[in-house]
Amino acid sequence: MIRITAQEGGAVFSVKVVPRASRNEIAGIQGDMLRVRLTAPPVEGAANRALVKFLAEVLKVPERDIEIVSGHAGRQKVVRVAGLSAHELEARLREHLPSA
Repeated sequence: MIRITAQEGGAVFSVKVVPRASRNEIAGIQGDMLRVRLTAPPVEGAANRALVKFLAEVLKVPERDIEIVSGHAGRQKVVRVAGLSAHELEARLREHLPSA
């Protein structure tokens, strides 16, 4: 499963982004990271903005509660979600994981 770390007022987890995909979707788990496919290209922050918007929709939180903590220029990112416990975050992500 994804490694989710509780922080004061939220939780942090790692994401592997696959840009220029045919659709936005959670593609599964890669190692201890969530694998997310995005239609946006990795140009001028477009994929980062798409990731924040997509995760906000999936997790049912406002976009302002999603923050990319590190990895802005790479495919591996650390994302912080404010307002959700690690347990709540895991439960909401699990609902969207593809069936094995």
